[in-house]
Amino acid sequence: MGRGQSRIFEAIKKIRARPPFIWRGIDSDNDNAFINDQLCRYTETEGLAFTRSRPYHKNDNAYIEQKNFIHVRRPRGYLRYDTSAELDLINDLYRNELPLYKNFSQPVMRLKRKERVDGKPRRFYAKPKTPYQFLRESGQLPPEALKKLDDLYHNLNPADLKRQIDQKLKKLFVFYEKKRKGPVQVDPYKKINPSSVSFLVMQ
Repeated sequence: MGRGQSRIFEAIKKIRARPPFIWRGIDSDNDNAFINDQLCRYTETEGLAFTRSRPYHKNDNAYIEQKNFIHVRRPRGYLRYDTSAELDLINDLYRNELPLYKNFSQPVMRLKRKERVDGKPRRFYAKPKTPYQFLRESGQLPPEALKKLDDLYHNLNPADLKRQIDQKLKKLFVFYEKKRKGPVQVDPYKKINPSSVSFLVMQ
């Protein structure tokens, strides 16, 4: 809960321990949650490169920013979750079922090239693959990490993961209704305009 630099720093250390590959550096935006002495000293101590976006160039991280919709808004919507129970459930979802489902079962399309055909731009995409397949084919993983990843893949059930995700999202909305002290006539997957937000706050 919160965006203080100490909490962001602890979250970064937890995130770094999870992937099967070695970090070479951190590239952040210009938020002071990242641009601070604590994270700077950490990257120097760990031998990590530390770069940032250019000021007033929000598209420097365009490929990262689009994931805010794919991995945040699409699964859990636009409602405001701000209680400890909601936080614990969201953290549980993002540490367990959701990344497994996204990385091992959801193919993504990578842009190969763009050409202008008859005066119109046309995009050509590579064959869709899951992040697991892209990582496996990259040749960047040591054999022991690759074996661990393969074992995890062969023990997963995508349908079961999806059911567990749906159950947790349903429970999250129940927490929201309980917080609002009654049924909420709002679609959590549609953006709420400012007037609706003010109305809900007044309620």
